Amino acid sequence: MNSITWSLGVAVVVASLLGLLSLQQVAGLLSDVPQKNNVLMRLRSVNLHGSKGFGVASAGGNKKGKGKKKSSNSKLVDSIEDRPAKPQSINRPYVKSEQDALIESLSAKSSQTCIGQAVVQAQQEQGQIDTFWELMPALIHSRFPTVRDESLQRVAGMVKHALSRTPQDLLDNDIKQDPWRPHDEIHAYMPGLGPTQPFWDPAQLPICQELSDNFETIRSEYQALLQDNQARFQSVTSMNYDSGWKTLVLFYNGHRIPGFPYHLCPKTTQLMEKLPLAGRIAGFNRQAPSSGIPLHSDGNNMWLTLQMGIQVPEGERAWIRVGPETRRWKEGECILYDTTYEHETLNEHEEQERVVLHIDFFNTLRMTPVEIEAMRYIYSLREEFMKGEGVSKVGKQIL
Repeated sequence: MNSITWSLGVAVVVASLLGLLSLQQVAGLLSDVPQKNNVLMRLRSVNLHGSKGFGVASAGGNKKGKGKKKSSNSKLVDSIEDRPAKPQSINRPYVKSEQDALIESLSAKSSQTCIGQAVVQAQQEQGQIDTFWELMPALIHSRFPTVRDESLQRVAGMVKHALSRTPQDLLDNDIKQDPWRPHDEIHAYMPGLGPTQPFWDPAQLPICQELSDNFETIRSEYQALLQDNQARFQSVTSMNYDSGWKTLVLFYNGHRIPGFPYHLCPKTTQLMEKLPLAGRIAGFNRQAPSSGIPLHSDGNNMWLTLQMGIQVPEGERAWIRVGPETRRWKEGECILYDTTYEHETLNEHEEQERVVLHIDFFNTLRMTPVEIEAMRYIYSLREEFMKGEGVSKVGKQIL
């Protein structure tokens, strides 16, 4: 493995965790590869021991070191280094050799994790790989320093699938042998999530009942958003545009959108944020009269999709088929389904549109909280990395 690349990744991680670099700055440095040497020079010009609680008081810091409470950043680095907690001198000078030793220590540790081994295997088989994944072991190890390696085994399996030249060979048999799940379209995959089905019982998720209980409020907030600016609706993919499907996007890749009028939909926002949001979109979907989404699958087995009917044509004349099963939307009722199955929709009404609240989220019924947080972190970094490469269109596939 390229030692410069590992050192770069760990240096970026250390600087970001100590508050010296933001997530956006981290992504900017990552996207600066292949000029790795230049990035390392920039990072080494930053005093990694200069943040509060890690050895040296900042220029405008508290001049009285006595009794100063140790910061969480210092505890984090102690955890990474397996050091016992002990008082730090506030007058300790910056020593470049110690920074390099820290980088090498973190590099060695992260390369031995299950995620690190997945990356090493890909490098051995392929040579050069995507720099983003090359740096991921150090980023994950530093972001989750106290998480046991066995808790991230399935995340490592996802990384292995993402890097494989023959990813279909790594799929579980329950996907390969299911004629309703096009396994050649799986692009993001976590092994070992167990059996699934086209539609899941909404009663398994308390949020479904909460959404139904607040249906009238959510519908009123949707109307308020319409009155504010209907131009916020957009097509997320060319297929959706051609199929009469447009989305009023409230969240993208799990986070809020700058400038969106969330004050007009506080209850909807609050309820949506109770879920670990995922995917390219979460918001209100409109389906034009006499139109439908053609047959397709979404190819990510870590997500489930929740939809609640907001405005359904008379006679419940709008439906969705997932695998061999078909359901019709009802106002104020939720449906929960797995989009790795082939699925299609149709609004049969000739005059009335169909509107649903649409939420993609990480499968809380199968994934652990640690796995979900790790995947959200990976997706957020990937998004910023793509922005650094000039890709910023809403709807662009992240992984």
